[in-house]
Amino acid sequence: MASLVYELSLPGPHTVMRGDLGLIGLPGVVFTPRSGRDLPAIAFGHGWLQPPLRYHGLLRHLASWGIVVAAPGTHTGPFASHRLFAADLRAALDATTGVRLGDLRVSPDRLGLAGHSFGGGSAVLAAAEDPRVKAVATLAAAEARPPASIAAQACRMPGMHVTAGLDMVAPAVANAELIARNWGGPVQLRELPKAGHLGFTEGRHWSQLLLPGKGERKTQRTARALLTAFFLTHLTDTDDYAEFLEDDVKGAPLVS
Repeated sequence: MASLVYELSLPGPHTVMRGDLGLIGLPGVVFTPRSGRDLPAIAFGHGWLQPPLRYHGLLRHLASWGIVVAAPGTHTGPFASHRLFAADLRAALDATTGVRLGDLRVSPDRLGLAGHSFGGGSAVLAAAEDPRVKAVATLAAAEARPPASIAAQACRMPGMHVTAGLDMVAPAVANAELIARNWGGPVQLRELPKAGHLGFTEGRHWSQLLLPGKGERKTQRTARALLTAFFLTHLTDTDDYAEFLEDDVKGAPLVS
């Protein structure tokens, strides 16, 4: 199992291209493999006050494994709207399937959502209203308005919710655990016991003056491996990593 974690935390076999969602009138970025057909795609939601820039390593990593990733750069202010950001996440998914992305094509049957903190709660809201979504993963998900824990009841697709054991911003028991408990489809909850709320972010940002913690490389590596295995398993035809998802992972044990 340790070898799989190591393998999935390394960049995949694809050359990665970066684009701008501004071409469709939506601020943000998109990372893609250079080419491919029937590719999976996800929309990724940033955390509260965090720009997509703080997740470029994760987005690039997923693209290197053959997953198209679009990350809207909207609602980065203190009064951001979960509901409106959820709509932007769905618009980002529309962009991956409706806009020509070089020499590649995304399958409309292989779409997912992911997000950190504010973006995690928004991803759940988006999934509850979008029947195209086949898988959802969150990192230190925060509750939303309207409540993500209630929207979770309408989510019939597989879900994976990763919590941070040292999270002082979105404690698991009041956020991700409640979302997972109400999830309408297959679900798993994992804890990174030594991770903080901002451990999933990269680089430095002024928001660290307001929010406790900072980026953590070990947390980022584990999150990359988990999300890569989860989306490859549920959005492609491979079952190479199914066993990986069914067992405890060092540093990220299954809670339920």
